[in-house]
Amino acid sequence: GKGSDEDWLNYGRKLVREFEIGKGELDPNYVFEDKKIIEKNSKKELLLKDVISACYLNRISLAGYSHFKTPNLGFCKERVEGKAFNYFSQGVALTEVIVDEYTGMSKILKTDILMDLGRRINPGIDQGQVTGAFVQGAGWVTTENLFYDDGLALISHSPTTYKIPNIQDTPREFNVAFIENNDNDSSVFRSKAVGEPPFILGISVWTAIKNALSYRAPKGELVQLDSPATCEEILMELTRLKS
Repeated sequence: GKGSDEDWLNYGRKLVREFEIGKGELDPNYVFEDKKIIEKNSKKELLLKDVISACYLNRISLAGYSHFKTPNLGFCKERVEGKAFNYFSQGVALTEVIVDEYTGMSKILKTDILMDLGRRINPGIDQGQVTGAFVQGAGWVTTENLFYDDGLALISHSPTTYKIPNIQDTPREFNVAFIENNDNDSSVFRSKAVGEPPFILGISVWTAIKNALSYRAPKGELVQLDSPATCEEILMELTRLKS
């Protein structure tokens, strides 16, 4: 049957027992010997690597001055039940592009982004994170092509061989707006993570290019565009569509 959130929270804690560390000393009932943790009273033993693995999977920090463990989470993959996340960062992007049929070059004319980041703590930082992540994502799906030698060693490993976005690759018109959402009670100050979620919105550039190429596709012909949509990829697909 279905379990409560607390049931799933306890699901992954079978190997883990949490206790407070006082004055920099461990509970004297536990000792470390031969890469094992031994409980003196019961004589039970656990391999240190198993304890570390269990702590990692349950988001229990073994090092660090500051660590946050999201409360009340627990999810069973076998039953697909429980609460895996407290919230989702959501956003949508609409992008317009222009494609040169003779060179395969594409340019971003306009991008509109709408993000839900809960209650924003610092609007300036949020604005920078969203625009920066989008441009990084746009580069990921358009110019950042990877090349390997015969030994499978990466040879496009520096700015001299790897094309990252520059100012000419950013939208000519760039609009970013936010939904004010103060109902998110499951996070710090009701805010939502902003560092990585907007990155995926860069895919709208790739889909816009693919849509542009569809205007040269014969009726019923599907556009086949790999990512990243470099000038070469675009030109090859245009040539195929015209043949």
